[in-house]
Amino acid sequence: METPVDSAAGVTLVGGGPLSASDLDRALALAPGLVAADGGANALCRIGRVPDHVIGDLDSLDSELRDRLGQRVIHVPDQDSTDFDKCLSRISAPFVIGLGFDGARLDHTLAAMTSLARYRRARVVLLCADDICFLAPPQIALDLPVGARVSLFPMAAVTGRSTGLHWPISGLQFAPAQMIGTSNHAAQARVRLEFDGPGMLILLERDCLEQVVRRLPEGPDWR
Repeated sequence: METPVDSAAGVTLVGGGPLSASDLDRALALAPGLVAADGGANALCRIGRVPDHVIGDLDSLDSELRDRLGQRVIHVPDQDSTDFDKCLSRISAPFVIGLGFDGARLDHTLAAMTSLARYRRARVVLLCADDICFLAPPQIALDLPVGARVSLFPMAAVTGRSTGLHWPISGLQFAPAQMIGTSNHAAQARVRLEFDGPGMLILLERDCLEQVVRRLPEGPDWR
């Protein structure tokens, strides 16, 4: 598939959920490219921002705004994938920060989390209302305050190892609806995580965004 959005820098991707100007500024400071997933362009317009591109089936994009954006709009009529899916499959960038993919509807939040696992993109970080969420890469080291929450949620069967967590994960067989690892926390200032395959989501506190973005591009991806 041709990649319509090819960026040498990080991309901020905005969905149609709640969006704050401060979160957008924070994301753009790290990922200056700005792409909207369908109705995310409406949210950007309301705070005076114009996306570089809009990708989606366009069922939520304001018709007047669509006309005004013209060539920036990439229409993907496929109804078998979400707009987040459509964007992830058409953006090539060192990393992506997603906003507006949680908070409005729980089913949309779950769909976005599923997309992270489906596309095996360990360089896509969702900035949510209370957390950041990303697909675990093969390995990552994080510098965290002792006691900081480190939640692990498997989207597929996966095993791994850890150092620095209050409850080590070595030897555990993670799987959806079976063994999960939410509400773990850092017992040491350096937490190391390693996984044997894709499928584990990591949820951390929002102040970890900048650190995670810096470290994810340095490691190998599952792709």
